[in-house]
Amino acid sequence: MLRIFNTLTRQKEEFKPLSPPLVKIYSCGVTVYDHCHIGHGRSLYIFEVMRRYLTYKGFKVKFVRNITDVDDKIITKARQWSQERGISLEEAFALVRETYIKSYYEDLDLLNLPPADVEPKATENVPYMVDFIKRIIDKGYAYQREGNVYFRVRKFTSYGKLSGKKLDELFQGVRIEKDSLKEDPFDFALWKRRKEGEPYWFSPFGEGRPGWHIECSVMAERFLGSPLDIHGGGKDLIFPHHENEIAQSESIGNLPFSRYWLHHGLITFNKEKMAKSLGNFFTIKEVTRRFPQEALKLFYLSAHYTSPLDFDWERLEEAEAQRKRLYIVYDYLKDIPILPIRREEVLSLIRDFEKAMDDDFNMPQAKALLFSLPTLVSKNKSKEFLGEVKNFLLTVGNIFSLFEEEIPLPEEFKKYIEEKIYQRRRLRQEKKFKEADKIREELAQKGIILEDLSDGTTRWRMKR
Repeated sequence: MLRIFNTLTRQKEEFKPLSPPLVKIYSCGVTVYDHCHIGHGRSLYIFEVMRRYLTYKGFKVKFVRNITDVDDKIITKARQWSQERGISLEEAFALVRETYIKSYYEDLDLLNLPPADVEPKATENVPYMVDFIKRIIDKGYAYQREGNVYFRVRKFTSYGKLSGKKLDELFQGVRIEKDSLKEDPFDFALWKRRKEGEPYWFSPFGEGRPGWHIECSVMAERFLGSPLDIHGGGKDLIFPHHENEIAQSESIGNLPFSRYWLHHGLITFNKEKMAKSLGNFFTIKEVTRRFPQEALKLFYLSAHYTSPLDFDWERLEEAEAQRKRLYIVYDYLKDIPILPIRREEVLSLIRDFEKAMDDDFNMPQAKALLFSLPTLVSKNKSKEFLGEVKNFLLTVGNIFSLFEEEIPLPEEFKKYIEEKIYQRRRLRQEKKFKEADKIREELAQKGIILEDLSDGTTRWRMKR
């Protein structure tokens, strides 16, 4: 029985999708005004692991993750590029979007992660947003002022239920921009009137563009329907973004907007939130140039998804050491045929793995089981037993997106390695150990590790 922590109720609940085996998941995606940093990478990875585990449990997952490609930050970057490159603001806006959407998909490739089932862009859904806003106005929850449309926050009496705070508490310490057009300072924009040089669309409210919050309500409804089973994102989105999504969607009768709300902790650096606005971030591209992507994944798995995770390069070194240890087992089992799991020693591993993951996706506890395998393998080297262990290793590896990359080697290089192993074996038989050791050293310099087995044979593997 899978139990997950629901931010809405602030407790763990048994997961019961509305229409099993279908599970509808919506996760807030990236805003494309810069390269993704490793905080974005954590979100991309965490929700992919959840999707894979739910699939493993027998659910049929439909996963939607949006791309915000019109936003104040994108427009600011476009203005900067327009001035620096001597191009029009319209050209710069298109170039910023194109550049960073491409960069986002490059980052997915670097992490060896697939995209969501649907990844809609905000700019492609503006007509649906206009219709959605009209529905909110018709219900009396929104009003027009000089080309803008605002949501009446106080009219939505359950505003704040996600964060568990009253309205005035939510806005304590929050800087609210002065806007004389609003009925109430707490109201937020659904539609922003056109400003000189900004991208705009036509609407019954006037030329302009949508506010940020409306896009997720619209695209969730359009591509998944209501209610969602799971809506997710970082904890920094609980307020105001997700509070506003609930208000927008439930004001028109989409009750509830989502049955479960999952929020992951943020990546910090020196205990401070990692953010582009603070300039204290490391991009996925930068980190994966220094470490394999699987080391970064093992770093993500080192803390429960709901907890903050502080980044430093030493922790990446530790994760890389873990990766190398796991690949020793993986390479040892690589040529062993997979067998169904029947033995109690391996069945207990599967049970413990599922127990951990069923407890609100306790990934660190589940990951720790992989490090019991070297001891297990050393005790029983029968091919039948190893075939079951390999089944467990690859099952967990598939859910955690590990062990999915093979290092391609030219056939000539493989023949060279086998010839060197044969020469070394002959030298050892002739008691010429120094010459045999030189062959081992020669191969090691080329990244080939030799392992002499108890039955007299020698295995080789690439240094990873």
